[in-house]
Amino acid sequence: MHTTRSTTLKLIVLCTALLLILAACGGPTSGQVAPQQTVTINKKFQSQVSAIPTVPAYRCGAWSSNNAPGANSTINIYARLTKNVTGVGDATATAVVHFQGGDQVLDQHPLSDGGGYVSFTLSLQGRQPVKIPATVDVTFTNFPGGTVHCTPAFFTPM
Repeated sequence: MHTTRSTTLKLIVLCTALLLILAACGGPTSGQVAPQQTVTINKKFQSQVSAIPTVPAYRCGAWSSNNAPGANSTINIYARLTKNVTGVGDATATAVVHFQGGDQVLDQHPLSDGGGYVSFTLSLQGRQPVKIPATVDVTFTNFPGGTVHCTPAFFTPM
């Protein structure tokens, strides 16, 4: 029991000494004032701001039915074309799959429906290694807006 009290007392003295050392190494006291840096703002600052970009009238995006399919699965690639958030019909879509070993153009050329949607069927057939992502680019053509490239779809075989 005497050893425990002695150890506790030594620990208290050690902690107090460490606290005093830390306090002595502290930053500036209330009597010390650090100089402040002067900041000047140029009045031409607002004239240097770039213009807000305009949102394109036609936009599209693509996605896969399964982002983590089996290596030999069949998945669907979907895409939608819009003009000011309204679906655009009768636009021709094409798709290119970017596998690790090379690109494959899909031989399907669907027309978008009244909501602007198309779909492609893609049989993976083990062409993409497991845990390696692949992307699919979809492009819409033959409509009043000309040609629009979608944000790519992606999938990673598991």
